Amino acid sequence: MALHTDEQTITDLGIFGRRDSAGIYDLYNHTHTQGGEAILKEMFLHPLSDKETINRRSSILKHFARLHLKFPFDAATIDMTEKYIKLPDERTGHSRGQGTYSEKEIHNGVTSVITMIRQLSAFIAGDVNGISAYADEREAISILITDPAFEPALRGESKLSYTAVAAYDTLFRVRERHKIGQLLRHIYYLDVYLSVAKTAVDRQFVFPIALEKGLSVLQLEDVYHPELKTPIKNNLSMGPDQNVIFLTGANMAGKSTFLRAVSTAMYIAHMGFPVAAGAMRFSVMDGIYTTINLPDNLGIGASHFYAEVLRVKKVARELSQGQSLFIIFDELFRGTNVKDAQEATVAITHAFAGKKNSMFIISSHIVEAGEALKQKSNIGFSYLPTHMNGHQPSYTYTLQQGITDDRHGMIIIRNEGILDTLKNGLKQTQQP
Repeated sequence: MALHTDEQTITDLGIFGRRDSAGIYDLYNHTHTQGGEAILKEMFLHPLSDKETINRRSSILKHFARLHLKFPFDAATIDMTEKYIKLPDERTGHSRGQGTYSEKEIHNGVTSVITMIRQLSAFIAGDVNGISAYADEREAISILITDPAFEPALRGESKLSYTAVAAYDTLFRVRERHKIGQLLRHIYYLDVYLSVAKTAVDRQFVFPIALEKGLSVLQLEDVYHPELKTPIKNNLSMGPDQNVIFLTGANMAGKSTFLRAVSTAMYIAHMGFPVAAGAMRFSVMDGIYTTINLPDNLGIGASHFYAEVLRVKKVARELSQGQSLFIIFDELFRGTNVKDAQEATVAITHAFAGKKNSMFIISSHIVEAGEALKQKSNIGFSYLPTHMNGHQPSYTYTLQQGITDDRHGMIIIRNEGILDTLKNGLKQTQQP
């Protein structure tokens, strides 16, 4: 089962990089093959929503990380095998393309397939033999490579005669082409597992533990955003008695970064991958939806406020179907006036609080909404503080319990000299 999410969430979390910056995907991508890279991308696009499947994948990755295994194939061998197996075959009615090819190409292709089969046989006979979570995949590989048809390839000579090459070519490209394709796919998955395991080791990421769906449990220790070079780590605990968190803090206090850190950890955890934290336990969800950087929808002539309303409506429809969702709204209803925003924030957050099988984090500048929200016992309150050094604000980026009334927007505006510039002009403002 796949986790429900959408393009807005994938964009909010920066899963895939842009031209000028890398994404979360790139942190985990150390693959050696194009096939492995494609499968890794599919995993990022379609996280899992089944506890057993998540924990099984996590266990495989954890064991591979502990063993410090390296990709056991030469990339050129896999490359050559891929090209060779795609060569058209005039002897069948299933040619995959047009074109001519030389005896050398056939010889190199046959040699690469034999090398691949032997290396794969040695790999599954090694340390991975003791990984119980990998047992099914290992067994599937073993059945393929111990097929009587491949027995000559496992024991054959290193130098092949013309007759032997012709026989192997018929075997690999005609009779057993499909099985060679299956072996390649297993190798692509190995490439992904070893790539992600390397990320876990290099970055000292932790492997989360997936819990039953519907429990509304999230326990994070020392979570941080994986792209930060010197991150401030935070703890977060949510459960059925506190499945909603109302987050406050001044501008620049770190609310958006914290929300991205938590939601990224949840997203990656649903892939069975290691996350940027010290420890993590979480209830498996049906879906994850974030609203952190919501643009105006110019295509339908929608203002920012209406785009927010449509986003809340989408989430409400999912919740009405009984789905267990992890929802984040950063600065809910920022696109309207303060009075409407306060009333709407209280009403929507109250309604969210009634969905006990889901979890919500709502950030807001409207601290007055907090008093009304205290009526619900399952709403918790956290804030990111600001400390003033004279007229200069400083930020700890460390989560605290409660509600803050920090308001430093005008101080920042004055510190930047904007009012002086407007009043006196740029030259006078810049004079010593």
